[in-house]
Amino acid sequence: MKLERILQNQGFGSRRQCRQLIELGEVRIGGEVVDNPGADIATAGLVLDIEGETWTYREKTYVALHKPAGFECSHEPKHHRSVYSLLPHPLVVRNVQSVGRLDVDTTGLLLFSDDGAFIHNLSSPKKHVPKTYRAELAEDGSEALLQQLLAGVDLIDEALPVRALTAQLLAPRSLELSIDLGKYHVVKRMIAAAGNHVVALHRSGFGGLTLGEGPLAGVAEGEWVYLEEADLRQLHPAA
Repeated sequence: MKLERILQNQGFGSRRQCRQLIELGEVRIGGEVVDNPGADIATAGLVLDIEGETWTYREKTYVALHKPAGFECSHEPKHHRSVYSLLPHPLVVRNVQSVGRLDVDTTGLLLFSDDGAFIHNLSSPKKHVPKTYRAELAEDGSEALLQQLLAGVDLIDEALPVRALTAQLLAPRSLELSIDLGKYHVVKRMIAAAGNHVVALHRSGFGGLTLGEGPLAGVAEGEWVYLEEADLRQLHPAA
């Protein structure tokens, strides 16, 4: 692939902007300046140095972010900063999208990609990809609350009861549950329907990936990491 096309594909600007970067000597491969925009470069295993930053070529991008509270999952936020402001500019330029959304006050694991099939596989209700949440409750939880969530609760816009896959109390007012739905405010609405109230919500897991473990160990709030092929297999067989 021509070098200028590689840079554009990776999100470093328009074809003209990428050509200028190259002609100004801002691109190195293997420590050597490559100033010919039309140079044919093999992309397999390609590592570039662009304006002093090391960049590994990725045909498609998969990212996991530890979302803090106070960020909207929108490119055009209305009241808070955009969650996309936490990602490198080239990833935003290449139009990565979040896999579902988290409410502005919800923290935790949020995935991004520019691979439409990947996003669909993880977002589609038919795929039943589980997500794990930790909810801090307004009142002490109880065995009755857990049984209601596991048996299913009625929500206004759902024809059938919505149930949790798992539910357990970690502390009197700390509840962990997993669901395979991506409905609007679904965890908060489920707990409200069961007679309690969520005061804080955190998504700790998505499929087989968990914050604080494996490839996501040490990823603090506001930080992100690339997901590699082995990591993607942990999410869902179809992903």
